[in-house]
Amino acid sequence: MVNYGHELLEVCKERNISIWEYTLEEEAKATGLTSEQVFKKMQKNLQVMQVAAERGLNNKISSISGLIGGDAYKLNQYAKGGKTLTGSFMVTAMARALSSSEVNASMGKIVAAPTAGSCGIMPAVIISAGERLGSTEDEMVKGLFTATGIGIIIAKNATMSGAEGGCQAECGSAAAMASAGVVEMMGGTPEQALNAAAIVFKNILGLVCDPIAGLVEVPCAKRNAAGAVSALTTADMVMAGVMSKIPFDDTVEAMYKIGKKMSFEFRETALGGLAITETGLKLQREIFGK
Repeated sequence: MVNYGHELLEVCKERNISIWEYTLEEEAKATGLTSEQVFKKMQKNLQVMQVAAERGLNNKISSISGLIGGDAYKLNQYAKGGKTLTGSFMVTAMARALSSSEVNASMGKIVAAPTAGSCGIMPAVIISAGERLGSTEDEMVKGLFTATGIGIIIAKNATMSGAEGGCQAECGSAAAMASAGVVEMMGGTPEQALNAAAIVFKNILGLVCDPIAGLVEVPCAKRNAAGAVSALTTADMVMAGVMSKIPFDDTVEAMYKIGKKMSFEFRETALGGLAITETGLKLQREIFGK
């Protein structure tokens, strides 16, 4: 697997292939499986994502702590009302992101792509885009492979961990990956996919990880919804011809350096940001009884 985005672009251009094709080939080489076997494994991931993304739309799911729950249901009902500002497509995408987050917080089955804390972004984006585009299951799976290729480069050169790089590294990576996946689903080039990932990162740099009571629920779930919106709107931006002035590799490097300079209070320790506000500490006492 290539180490950087610019190398990925060179390979794709030289061989006239997409990111998803390259990623599939490399995964087959790394695992010793056939391309068909790897593709089927990704199909199973998509199917788990679909269940998690849809479950909360028609069921009020509550987390174990009680901090979050039922918001996906509320948004889905709102989308059906036809009076949304951003349209039912975007509101349903947000609902799907919240659904996966609620399933995760209730100890349900999710795909941690790339992490459990950001598990709602990829499903919401790929599934919603696929629905709008009339994509087949195979086409959505290809979108996931594109996202995977981007994610591998991020993981090699930076981090996807909120504990290491803040939420910019966690929800930021998920949104960047998802946006790139959607761009190729829309017929975009590998270069456009990397532009999308770069723009997403530029718009989330510096975001801290400050979970209330140390639980991946508040503000994490709503950041998943915001990440889904960012991924989808950025895909449209890029497909309109907008490019990132700062290349993908540079944005990944910047994200990593910013994360390293963050105080530990802002890296998933629940010792800074929203976690230590008056309300944040009150909720922590209510949950843990102290």
